[in-house]
Amino acid sequence: MNNAHAESNQEPITSPLDLDLLEQIRSQFHHTEHCPYAGKRIYFESAGGSLTLKSVIERTAELGAVPDNEHRNNAASKAMSSVVEEGLENLKLLFGAKSGVVFGGETGTECLFRLVRSAVLASPEGGSILSSSVEHPSTYSATQIWAENTSREWIEVPFDTRSGVVSAADYASCVRPDTRVATVIHTNPVTGVVMDIKAIIDAIRAIAPECYVIVDGIQHAPHGYLDVEAYGADAYVLSLYKVYSKFNNGYAWLSDRMSVIPHDRLIGKPNNVWELGSRDPSALAAITEVVKYLAWLGKQFTQEAGTRDQLHAAGKVMLQHERALISMLLNGNAEHCGLLGMQGVTVVGTTDINQREGVVSFCVENMETANLVELLGDRGIRIHTRSSDIYSGNILRPLGIESVARVSFAHYNTEEEVRTFLENLLEILK
Repeated sequence: MNNAHAESNQEPITSPLDLDLLEQIRSQFHHTEHCPYAGKRIYFESAGGSLTLKSVIERTAELGAVPDNEHRNNAASKAMSSVVEEGLENLKLLFGAKSGVVFGGETGTECLFRLVRSAVLASPEGGSILSSSVEHPSTYSATQIWAENTSREWIEVPFDTRSGVVSAADYASCVRPDTRVATVIHTNPVTGVVMDIKAIIDAIRAIAPECYVIVDGIQHAPHGYLDVEAYGADAYVLSLYKVYSKFNNGYAWLSDRMSVIPHDRLIGKPNNVWELGSRDPSALAAITEVVKYLAWLGKQFTQEAGTRDQLHAAGKVMLQHERALISMLLNGNAEHCGLLGMQGVTVVGTTDINQREGVVSFCVENMETANLVELLGDRGIRIHTRSSDIYSGNILRPLGIESVARVSFAHYNTEEEVRTFLENLLEILK
């Protein structure tokens, strides 16, 4: 087995984060270098869940101890309502939403299933529903289930198995004037490949302007700047546990058009309310802490006072730093061979660094991926196996690959960690 791509971007990429600022960043997260169960380690598993901000844990623990719910005539209840409203406003800022509504669900997957179901049931009878096998099962499964439940045609949009990209042209070849619902993934969590969702959505709208378009942004959200107003979608979903928070809710943004379609809600509530039951103030407070952190990071690179400008600056810096790490991982440096130069190593997906966010997956000829991941774990390097199962099979099967080793970064990772990874991988391969 040889590398699918002989080379990647050869221009050197310089990180905008100097060592002092990177240390300030790392100091704000729990467990940057030590696992509480396994000891010292390098954390390259952010696609499975990012490191957690210390401020998130402190603030959510404080609020989690308060028993009072909203809508009572007492000081604690009013304080909880203020926390919730602040969190929702910060969630809108994070999404880049000037219109529409935001709401929280059990998980990002639950939000996507609920949105697909509601959009399908709100659409005229007949027609088709589109999804691509490059997507996560949260949309790939949901669209199939609700196409079957409503006797509609489910159409699978193909993707380029060499690059891992599904393009606007791929969607245009499958969409029809009667396409009712289409799902799109922003960044694939197995390959790290980024899709041009604006071009894809424009291609869908050109043929089926009334189609509901739902975007899975769960893998993209930790790696850049969100601007849902610019994408042209009807819905966009993220999961906060991948955006520097603890495990809790998934969150969705809905356009004005989609927010008022029939959906589960309490009778008597406004028709654009999607929340079911009482909200957890501490979960909303976690959003506020994440936005505060990102604004702080952005302020190191912009003089603008607006939070959105600061989030934009933070997103650009995060992407550039991660691309510097990916460049080193793929191409190596003067002392270390990169993945693309290692005999028997295959990198999955495009090696165009500008089309990747935070993830590189690879496999090694004549070596079980699970064994490789275990050997690296024994050396204090935490990565993960993605297998041809219910979670990753729809992306790996078209590639003819049973499993891959996934290395996933965030902006808190360092070049020294990448060097250590390459050194240990080369020793194992010998």
